[in-house]
Amino acid sequence: MIGVPKLSRALSMLALAACVTFGGLVGAVHAQVAPAAPAVAPAQSMDYLLGPADKVRVTVYGEPSLSGEFFVTGSGLMSLPLIGEIKAGGMTVGQFQQAVQKALSDGYLKDPRVSAEVLTFRPFYILGEVEKPGTYPYTSGLTVLNAVATAGGFTYRADKKNVWIKHNGETSEQKSELTPSIVVAPGDTIRLGERFF
Repeated sequence: MIGVPKLSRALSMLALAACVTFGGLVGAVHAQVAPAAPAVAPAQSMDYLLGPADKVRVTVYGEPSLSGEFFVTGSGLMSLPLIGEIKAGGMTVGQFQQAVQKALSDGYLKDPRVSAEVLTFRPFYILGEVEKPGTYPYTSGLTVLNAVATAGGFTYRADKKNVWIKHNGETSEQKSELTPSIVVAPGDTIRLGERFF
């Protein structure tokens, strides 16, 4: 005959096993029944095109004398050691890397490996009904409202419903409704007009 302490221990073990099994089943059922998390679409990001006043770090692996930080000139060129001036304006960072690799492999280096990254972007410009219109350094993810805050905020006459933006390389500005989600690109010119009473 089983003693009370042994019986009590056996029942405890049986209860524990039942709990573990039941908990596992509940977890499995929950995993099957729980709705899948909605897939988050990656943000539609435009490839950034290099332009005048962008500062780029170019690294040629194993060649420190060919590496460094360089500016894109007003004519869209960049002057690099050994290869001289090379087109950068209007190219993505990836296209620029490939162009530098090709230039270096044409009689200079065997199988060069190059990386490039933008260190500082060209500035943006803001004018019109802001407290301090002018030129300001661009920061990643900048919105029109951030740009207005950088320029000291709206004047009391500012139209806070609309904004005019001219993108770099375009000849005319576009009117948009002023919402918190309007993103500014490097080189953009932002204009805030007067409101009509």
